[in-house]
Amino acid sequence: MVARAGSQLATPANAQVAPAPPLRGLIAAYHGYQHEDLPPGHHRGMPSPYLTLIVTLDDPLVIARHPDPRASPGEYLTLAGGLHTAPALISFDGRMSGVQLAVSPLAARPLFGLPAGELANVDVEATELLGATAMELHERIREAPEWQARFEIMDSLLLAGADPDAEVHPGVARAWQRILDSGGTVRVGELAKEVGWSPRHLQALFQAETGLTPKAACRVTRFHRARRALQRRVQAGLPPDLADLAAGCGYFDQAHLAREFRELAGCPPSVWLADEFRIIQGSDAGGEQGLGA
Repeated sequence: MVARAGSQLATPANAQVAPAPPLRGLIAAYHGYQHEDLPPGHHRGMPSPYLTLIVTLDDPLVIARHPDPRASPGEYLTLAGGLHTAPALISFDGRMSGVQLAVSPLAARPLFGLPAGELANVDVEATELLGATAMELHERIREAPEWQARFEIMDSLLLAGADPDAEVHPGVARAWQRILDSGGTVRVGELAKEVGWSPRHLQALFQAETGLTPKAACRVTRFHRARRALQRRVQAGLPPDLADLAAGCGYFDQAHLAREFRELAGCPPSVWLADEFRIIQGSDAGGEQGLGA
């Protein structure tokens, strides 16, 4: 069992915790997953307001389709991915395991040494960003006996390599936090006024730093909030109630939410739920999957 502050899940198959305090402004959560004997299939890595860093435990991560359809499919022992507005398609053949990090785009400079804008719609081996640290992470967490030890290894190596002086422009940081705090419902004009920039200047600096325009960042954040709320409802045994969900997450109506699901997830909500919960029911996780969530 995992016994540390911020623990949300703690089972042999799944564990989700907050990172060490010095990393909490950079990383929202560590999510460990280790599932055997799943029905072979695909998992959608959905758009979210977080960069993805994945370190596998057993089999490589197989990307059948990247958010950028021009990118070739590939296998990854470690993977780093930027913000995106289309799903990735991950293939698995019976099992999947690793540790996934939800990384703030404002953390790309201190953790990876470059702005998140350079990773937009891109998936790369994490060695391209972290160098030998990525492979050390992979080797050491594979040898660790349980989740707590794996997360402590992540803390130690990421803290050792982080550059605390590499910060983004405070105006971009303020705009990003405002989008998160609003659940993606703040208007771009209002955001520009709060930061003290023209909408055009905000868009240029914001996109260069994060990889998304402010409008796209709001859209992805709103969708992420709605998707997570939908997942929690169904896991709790409640009906999806998409009309109520749409109203609570800032959509015009249920049809608006359904359109956003088709465009950002590549499928209707019903198809996503059927596919995702087929995976969950095939494991003993009882919780969220990782892999670009």
